[in-house]
Amino acid sequence: MRKTLYSVITGTGSYLPSQIIKNEAFITTSFFDAAGNQLTKPGADIVQQFANITDIQERRYAEDNQVASDLAFLAAQDALHSSSTDPETLDYILVAHNFGDVALDNRRSDFVPTLAARVKHKLGIENPNCVAYDLPFGCPGWLQGVIQADYYLRSGDARRVLVIGAETLSRVCDPHDRDSMIYADGAGAMLLEARESDEPVGILAHGTRSDTIQAAHLLRMDKSFNPAYEGTELFLKMEGRKLYEYALKTVPQAIKDTLDKAGLPITAMRKLLIHQANGKMDEAILKRLYALYHMDTVPAGVMPMTISWLGNSSVATLPTLLDLMLKGQLPDNDLQPGDTIVFASVGAGMNCNAVVYQMPTE
Repeated sequence: MRKTLYSVITGTGSYLPSQIIKNEAFITTSFFDAAGNQLTKPGADIVQQFANITDIQERRYAEDNQVASDLAFLAAQDALHSSSTDPETLDYILVAHNFGDVALDNRRSDFVPTLAARVKHKLGIENPNCVAYDLPFGCPGWLQGVIQADYYLRSGDARRVLVIGAETLSRVCDPHDRDSMIYADGAGAMLLEARESDEPVGILAHGTRSDTIQAAHLLRMDKSFNPAYEGTELFLKMEGRKLYEYALKTVPQAIKDTLDKAGLPITAMRKLLIHQANGKMDEAILKRLYALYHMDTVPAGVMPMTISWLGNSSVATLPTLLDLMLKGQLPDNDLQPGDTIVFASVGAGMNCNAVVYQMPTE
């Protein structure tokens, strides 16, 4: 009987920037609405309302001299070192991001060379057959990189792929927009390898969708809400309510469709690793997911969260979450051999994706 190739995780890494920015840092900020009107509510009230809605209490920002490719390199280095992997054996390096390298003193996106090429350079990899490229796909970019890696590995085109998500959202958010408090910086990395097996293991199924007719501009770039802002930068903007509605409509169904594709019931899912965009939104997504199975009760601890202390670091949220779990840094959120976990993400595009993964038993 011929064995089947599966994509299996063999290493993870992450980098948490050292600057911890608490909500209190925003109390004295002058916030404006989309019409350019300054908010008159006391700063402490604005910040408290924000925390109540999102669950975010603090976030991480990159050091002044760091850019996204630096964070990506540090996460990659962590994954390679912790798994004792020779960088020269990598067939692909995929780096998901959305804004390239954005320096503190020149906030224009720098994409040339690609961040993946910069990471390969920093790692000192000489192998020319190690192909490095970037993937801009909104917040689901890292998970889409995992899906691409799965195609490479299962086709026999590659044996080992490094997928990284890195972002410095603190450099592209409007300082006068309340939504700026959501965003954070960080990087996470995952090593995937091809493994022959008689039984299904590793990535079992995945699915992706892109909705651009009505939803393409729910996340976009635009000028500051502050009419007196003198800079020419464009900042990340979002239609919060419409984005929330889109996520509730698409993410639960995407997860169910992917579980169905894997031939698994919801009860097989031990952990749901979801993009950390908004705590309350993620809780609503989880409840709606179980409602699709006519289940009123959500199992306790099924959805580990880091958003309260790491904020929304876009493509970095999922790989960072996984790395923290696998390295025992999230109490009561361990992963055991044979566990089935689901990854899910949603973001600019609008794009939504999901992956079902079974932990190896050996």
